[in-house]
Amino acid sequence: MSNYTVAAPEDGRASEHAPSTKENSMPHSRGSSASLAAPHPSLKYRSSIGTALTDTPVTTAPNSPRIYITKKISRYLNWLQHDTRIFNVGERRRVAARGSSRQPTPAKATNGFHRELDFRPSSITGSLNGILNQKSLVVSPTLAPGILINGRDVDQGRNDELLPPPAIDTGESAFHEGWPPRPHDTDSPLSVRRLVEALPVDTKDSLEPEVLEQTADFFDPENTKAAQIREQVAQETLDELLDYILEQGGSVGIFDATNSTLNRRQRILKQIRERAGPELGVLFLESICFDEQLLESNMRLKLSGPDYKDQDPVTALADFKKRRAMYQKSYVPVGEYEERNNQPYVQMIDVGRKIVSHRIQGFLSAQTVYYLLNFNLSPRQIWITRHGESVDNLSGKIGGDSDLSAKGEAYAKALTTFMQHERQVWDVRQEDKARLTHFPPIPGDVTPPNPDYSRHGEGSDGHTHSSFCVWTSMLKRSIQTTQYFDEEEFEIKQMRMLDELNAGAMEGMTYEEIKMKHRHEYEQRKKNKIAYRYPGAGGESYLDIINRLRAVIVEIERMTDHVLLVGHRSVARVLLAYFKGLKQEDIADLDVPLGMLYMLEPKPYGVDFKAYRYNPETDWFDLVPDYELRRAASQHD
Repeated sequence: MSNYTVAAPEDGRASEHAPSTKENSMPHSRGSSASLAAPHPSLKYRSSIGTALTDTPVTTAPNSPRIYITKKISRYLNWLQHDTRIFNVGERRRVAARGSSRQPTPAKATNGFHRELDFRPSSITGSLNGILNQKSLVVSPTLAPGILINGRDVDQGRNDELLPPPAIDTGESAFHEGWPPRPHDTDSPLSVRRLVEALPVDTKDSLEPEVLEQTADFFDPENTKAAQIREQVAQETLDELLDYILEQGGSVGIFDATNSTLNRRQRILKQIRERAGPELGVLFLESICFDEQLLESNMRLKLSGPDYKDQDPVTALADFKKRRAMYQKSYVPVGEYEERNNQPYVQMIDVGRKIVSHRIQGFLSAQTVYYLLNFNLSPRQIWITRHGESVDNLSGKIGGDSDLSAKGEAYAKALTTFMQHERQVWDVRQEDKARLTHFPPIPGDVTPPNPDYSRHGEGSDGHTHSSFCVWTSMLKRSIQTTQYFDEEEFEIKQMRMLDELNAGAMEGMTYEEIKMKHRHEYEQRKKNKIAYRYPGAGGESYLDIINRLRAVIVEIERMTDHVLLVGHRSVARVLLAYFKGLKQEDIADLDVPLGMLYMLEPKPYGVDFKAYRYNPETDWFDLVPDYELRRAASQHD
C-alpha cells in the first residue's frame, strides 16, 4: 500500500461515485493503498488542498508499481501547473540506515536531560530537516538505534572527524562547563559518538546505539524496536509534507509510504487533522496485484532498487518475498472502514485492469482518478518531432499554414525510413527479451522492463507486435511531413489539438515586426511567456496549449501502441515538459529546433530518453550521446 498526500486549489463539490470498474469481481487478497486530501468545499478561503496517498507492499507487487504510479501522478499534476512533490518514507528510512546510529531521535525530552538541535538534511528536499530555508529544534534525550544494511554498519570505519558536528543548546544541561560546544561553535569536530563517550558511565551505557539489521526481519510487525523506527520516520516525513503544503505554498503533496494497517492510516489522518484541520481532505489510493506474473515481475524489478541494488539476486529476491510476507501479517485492505466513515478512496487492481472509486471529492482527486483509469505498463516508444522546414520558417514568420520547403520534403522522406527501421529494431529486441524471460523466473533470468498485465498469454513467445500510430496536427506542414508513411503499416491520424500555438492578430508576422508594431505586447510576452496570450481572435498562451493537450496525454498513457507525434514548437515543448517532468519556468523557452527527433520509453523507474539529429549529408538520423534539454538561445523562440 502507498500513501500520498496532495494539496492544491479545490473548487469541486463532493460527490459520491459508485464503484467504477473495468472488470467485476475483486477478492481482497493482494493490495496496496494510497490517499489524497482536499480542503472541505465550504472553506473557500483556503488557497490549497491536501491529498494523501498510501502504498503498501503487502500481498501486492510492492514498490515497483508504487514508484511508477507515484512518479506519474506527480509528473501529471505538475504538468497541469499544480505544484506537486513526493515525500517518500523509504528514502528517509535508508538515510536513517546510513547514519541513525549517529543521530538523535526527534522524540521530546521529558526529564530535562539535554536538548539538541538536529539539522539533518532531508532525504526528500535536501534542505535542513525537510523545511526549505528553515531550521528546526529537535529535543532529544536518547540516540536512535543504528541499522545495518546487508548485515554491516555502513558507517563502520568512518572517521568521526568527518561527521557533521552536533549543534547543541547548552541551556540547563547537566554537562560540565564548556561541554557540549555551543551551536555557533562550528569548528568543533565532535560527533554524536564522542558526545556519548564523554557522558558519565551509567548514562553512556543507556545511550549506546543498538544496531538493527535491515533485512526482512526489520519489517516484521512483531519487531517492536524496528516498528518504532519506521513509525518515527513516517511521522517526520508526513510533517515535512504538511510543512510543504501549509507553510511553503505547495499545491500537492504525495505521501509515499508503507501503510498496510488500518491503525497506520488512522494515525495518518489524525496527524493531518491535528495540523491542518478538517479542511484538508484525504484520499487513499490502494494498488492491488492479483496476477502472479505481474507480481513476480514487479518483485524482480525491486531488486534493481536502492534496497537490493548490487546484491545477489537470488538471495535478495528471497529476502524481499519474506519481507512481503511480514507485511501480510497485519495487512488490512482499504474499503470497509473507509466506507463506514465516508472516507474517499481508490483501489487500483493489477495496475489499471480494474479501478474502484468511493466518494471522490474535488477537482484534483477527480483528475487523479481519471488519469489512473487510463494507465498501463505496456512497453512502447513515444516519438516527438517538429514538422519539416516550411516556407514560413525560411522567412521567420510565426503561425500560418504554409507548405514544406525542399529541405522539409527531404526530412519527411528520411523520417519515414528511419521510423520503419526503428520499429524493426524494437521488435527484434522485444523478441529477444521474451526468449530470455521465464515464469516462474530462474536464476540469471532477465525481467521485462515494463511488466504488463494486458500482454500475458498473447502469442506463443509471450510477445506481440505493437501497432504504430502517427499523429499530426491539422496544419499542412505537419501533415506533409508524414505523407510518405504507408497507411497499411501505420495508423495515421490528424488532430487539431496538436496545432501550433495561435498567435491571434499576429499570425503571419515575424518577431521583429511584432517588436516594431506592437511593442507593449512584445514586452508583456517577455515578462511571462508561459501565461501570455496573444491578442485577437483565437489567440492562445502556453497554458492554453497545456489545457488542450491534456486529452492527448491521457490517450498516450492509455494506449499500448508506439506513437510518433509530428507537431510544432509549442506543442513539442509542452509534450517534452510532461514526459521529462520539467518545471513551469522551463517550458516556454525549451530549445526544440527543426530536425530533432526525440524518443521516450516509459520504464518503471522513469523514462528512457534519447535524441536524434537529422543529418542532411547522410539523409539519416544521428544519435546525440548524453543529450540534455536546454533553454533556447534566442528570446524570440
